[in-house]
Amino acid sequence: MSVLRPGFRRHLNKPARPLAILALAVLLAACGKGDDKKGAAAPAGGGMPPPEVGVVVATPGDIGLVTELPGRLEASRVAEVRARAAGILQRRLFKEGSDVKAGQPLFAIDAAPYQATYQSSQAQLIRAQANLTRTSDVAKRYAPLVAANAISKQDYDDAVAAKAQAEADVAVAKAAVQTAKISLDYAAVTAPISGRIGRALVTEGALVGQGEPTPLAVVQQINPLYVNFTQSASEALRLRRAMEAGTLKRGTDGAAAVRIVLEDGSEYAQAGRLLFTDLTVDQATGQITLRAEVPNPKGDLLPGLYVRVRVEQAQATNAISIPQQAVTRTDAGDTLTVVGADGKLAKRTVKIQAGQNNRWIVTEGLKAGEQVMVDGFQKLQMLPPGTPVKAVPWQAPGSAAPAASAAAPAASAAAPASAPKQ
Repeated sequence: MSVLRPGFRRHLNKPARPLAILALAVLLAACGKGDDKKGAAAPAGGGMPPPEVGVVVATPGDIGLVTELPGRLEASRVAEVRARAAGILQRRLFKEGSDVKAGQPLFAIDAAPYQATYQSSQAQLIRAQANLTRTSDVAKRYAPLVAANAISKQDYDDAVAAKAQAEADVAVAKAAVQTAKISLDYAAVTAPISGRIGRALVTEGALVGQGEPTPLAVVQQINPLYVNFTQSASEALRLRRAMEAGTLKRGTDGAAAVRIVLEDGSEYAQAGRLLFTDLTVDQATGQITLRAEVPNPKGDLLPGLYVRVRVEQAQATNAISIPQQAVTRTDAGDTLTVVGADGKLAKRTVKIQAGQNNRWIVTEGLKAGEQVMVDGFQKLQMLPPGTPVKAVPWQAPGSAAPAASAAAPAASAAAPASAPKQ
């Protein structure tokens, strides 16, 4: 093996260095051309699709304006059972907390004194009737005698007067019998109305009705029930003026529909109806009182219960209901965004009548069939103005997704599987 000298090795490296530099330049140029081809082809094959935004279609119609107000339930009829006959309470004839019928016996008061008075008055009536019979016969016999001058006219006049007095005595005796019978009947205390009776306020052996009627129990009629609630007088006036102007209208039956919301947030199954609105405004609160009637056949609702009342006092004609998140409310006015057929966005100023169930009721500024943007505002913040969008049906949170939206992920998931075959 021969060993090259250092000077000879340097002599061999000088011609090879320019060749290596030339080869490296050719390689870099080839790579640059490939990158330019790839960059030029990208826009032609895969541009960014327009962003999707959720929309709802404006559908006008008659929409009931529902107002939720606080209220309390009240029995439709309340009767206090009192002792109108003085005496010792002997028996309670009902079960506390049960339903009773009008005229049903509830308490028994010692009736012996009233029975004796009743029998005595009956005897007085019999005596008065007997006296009337005797005086009537005397007056009848004296009539022909006085005509024949067989008796004096004075005797006849006395007989006629005695008969009239006997008739008055009979009338007084009948009234005394009736009074005694009423007192005797008061000893048996009955239910004045049909309803549900509460606890007994007295026990057996108590002296009742002495001096003043003693409260014994309370009967309440709870089917139907009344619900009393209050509303701002200014709001009631605004609704009335809107109905007079034709912007709003009353329900088809003329009476507002009423729904009861219980303390746990559940809605009572039976619907009620508005009975009347008070004419007087409370000077302290500026509120007016309204009353509605609510069926209560099963007795689920109880008097005194605090509830929320949803009452439909009027209907907005040719109005559109849209989600509240679609509307921007400012001091300058209410605006929303409409998606055109070409995907372009347009701001629209609208007029809001009222809100309910997380939705605004739009009465002016929208046309039937227009697409109102509800979701996707954040996607447009990073895009230049005028960027077209793709409108897709909006679904409220928690609701089922539309079939088209559900099918899209499946299609995109299947695409990578078919790519290797191409």
